[in-house]
Amino acid sequence: MSSDPNVAMSSRPVPAGLVGVAHEPGVGKPDPVLVVDGLRRSFGGVTAVDVAHLEIPRGLITGLIGPNGAGKTTLFNLLTGFDTPDEGDWTFDGTSTADWPAYRVARAGMVRTFQLTKALSRMTVLENLMLGATGQRGERLLSALVSPAWRGQEDAIRVRAEDLLVRFRLDHMRDQFAGTLSGGQRKLLEMARALMVEPTLVMLDEPMAGVNPALTQSLLGHVKDLRDKEGRSVVFVEHDMDVVFEISDWVVCLAQGKVIAEGPPSAIGANQEVIDAYLGATHDHSALRRERRRKRDEGSEA
Repeated sequence: MSSDPNVAMSSRPVPAGLVGVAHEPGVGKPDPVLVVDGLRRSFGGVTAVDVAHLEIPRGLITGLIGPNGAGKTTLFNLLTGFDTPDEGDWTFDGTSTADWPAYRVARAGMVRTFQLTKALSRMTVLENLMLGATGQRGERLLSALVSPAWRGQEDAIRVRAEDLLVRFRLDHMRDQFAGTLSGGQRKLLEMARALMVEPTLVMLDEPMAGVNPALTQSLLGHVKDLRDKEGRSVVFVEHDMDVVFEISDWVVCLAQGKVIAEGPPSAIGANQEVIDAYLGATHDHSALRRERRRKRDEGSEA
């Protein structure tokens, strides 16, 4: 696969809801699930995120791309309550969540995964999934002492977790410690655990990184199912442009914390500002493609 945005690739047709939407930073969408305004975050005088306006369309897959250090993960951290902005506001499903802690954001239906998976290694795969369900009565001190108050709910949660294990082909690992899973299997577990929340918006931070090619195709299928079969909104960070073009309905490019381009994959792939942000104003496309293939292959073999 190529990581060069200047490579000609086929991409999905523009969804009906985005036909006619201008291909420009900060453009409005007909039905955004997430709206960001004036969001800034600096570290030691370096501005990591400086987003004037951004809207994420509902029920579609949005790819978030940009060179290393562009602010993609910092943006995820801010929107999901894992970091605090210097200024700015954002609304999720019409409600401002700017001051909410991470657990409250997740309970509201906006969940995220991490570049480095967060599996609880000394708990089983099934227990990791069940832990992701929200509103568990057995987690409260008083009700935990009365098993009839939570037993039925826990049984229902277990059934849901078992179904997800089958869907993500982890059912054969259900009783093994999560620490025994491979890197790719942990990515699957983290995505499945996010679905235990029954989210409206799923934010995936480099879900394909370090995953072998066979498992990458499985992960891609699961991401597409979130949109096609469940109608969920997805935002994912990815460096492999083949992946971005294959599954994205809309692409947002960050560079130095700012949104420099938005549009369908075909428009982004031909955008000179995006190409320059990734490769520099002067570049050797073929040499860069060879180097990125080498790094990707090394990561898959690890």
